Amino acid sequence: MQEYDLVVVGSGPAGRRGAIQAAKLGRKVLVIEQGKRVGGVSVHTGTIPSKTLRETALNLSGWRERGFYGRAYRVKQEISADDLRRRLLITLDHEVEVLEHQFARNRVQHMRGKAKFVTPETMEIVKDDGETVHVQAKSIMLAVGTKPYRPESIPFDGVSVLDSDELLDIKELPRSMAVIGAGVIGIEYATIFSALDTQVTVIDPKPTILDFIDREIVEEFIHDLRDRNMKLILGQKADKVEKLENGKCEITLDNGRHVTCDMVLYAAGRVGATDSLNLAAAGLTADSRGRLSVNPETFQTDVPHIYAAGDVVGFPSLASTSMEQGRIAARVAVGAIAKEPPKYFPYGIYAVPEISTCGLTEEEVKERGIPYECGMARFRETSRGHIMGLNSGLLKMIFSLKTRRLLGVHIVGEGATELVHIGQAVLNLKGTVEYFVENTFNYPTLAEAYKIAGLDAWNRMGDLSQAK
Repeated sequence: MQEYDLVVVGSGPAGRRGAIQAAKLGRKVLVIEQGKRVGGVSVHTGTIPSKTLRETALNLSGWRERGFYGRAYRVKQEISADDLRRRLLITLDHEVEVLEHQFARNRVQHMRGKAKFVTPETMEIVKDDGETVHVQAKSIMLAVGTKPYRPESIPFDGVSVLDSDELLDIKELPRSMAVIGAGVIGIEYATIFSALDTQVTVIDPKPTILDFIDREIVEEFIHDLRDRNMKLILGQKADKVEKLENGKCEITLDNGRHVTCDMVLYAAGRVGATDSLNLAAAGLTADSRGRLSVNPETFQTDVPHIYAAGDVVGFPSLASTSMEQGRIAARVAVGAIAKEPPKYFPYGIYAVPEISTCGLTEEEVKERGIPYECGMARFRETSRGHIMGLNSGLLKMIFSLKTRRLLGVHIVGEGATELVHIGQAVLNLKGTVEYFVENTFNYPTLAEAYKIAGLDAWNRMGDLSQAK
């Protein structure tokens, strides 16, 4: 039986970062991946494919130029599913190649097969060719990610009723689509297909969407969606999904309303991919959604030498935070010092338009009773925004009146997921409103919106140097 210092199950962001970190510290590491190629959900069905699909859709549709040339403008008149898939495959091949090279360079061993616990220290791996192998490890990291939640009441067929994984393999673009679930994944795909001129309806039983995002940003976002004729049906539950004889789908809502469309995307949540791990043999139990609970500082499960990182431990379920979780877990597992990550990390939603946020929302600031002031800037107020033809886009910063420190930065609009890092740095370095007022930003840039929003807040907060 082969023995390892660390066995990692899953090669997504958490698994690969953890494996490479342990290998760099001189440990013997094995990564087990049940997929056809390394990379996990992030590379093959999640983060990279959805963002590649988004970029392809925006480029081919001419979305970014419509502010100048009108809504009828197109780069390619007839966009097919093959057009989207072609770029997707090139991107995925590159990602896998880079990852395999990283494993080889750092001497990380990897094996294809399905793993399950035999004892808390031993795992059985059934390889693709049917061979069964047993491995023993001083520490084990579970980075198995998640898979779409698929209730039995939904008639999935991979053609007209799909989950978010199946959506990447569609043969033709639908003229109309209903998205059940207004979470991050549902909203991202809904807005991408809307940019491709598919008529999109979003259905969710909750009366609001993206509750963890600043309300003012969400209101701006919803206004943008409705402005381009996306329909949001909130506070109503989808009771039944049926496939009709004419090839269309019909959704019956709990109030008796009917929604007819060409395609249904069911995106109401994901579940941890832990059902095949035989967790009981390791002394572990997953929750009703297949997730594992961990110590948030060390990522240890209830069994000290078994760690879990990434989407399988729940919120925030981001590739970026998963990487950090995997790295920290690996360092703790091999006995190295691991610093706790910074308190505030950026959250990115790759919808059309993008949303990105870091720090406290205005609602959280109010709940904590902190006296505050907000600074706002619209992208159309910047010269760069005019050059790019942007009609929408908003940057909002929240400052403490007492300390003048930045408490939160919230952005909706083109490039939001890139722009947020300026606010993130100032936030974690405990910077104040004066940073934005006194520093020079490149002109013309969208980042200049930080200067405009900083001055907006500063003008109301008062000039500290003039205070008596």
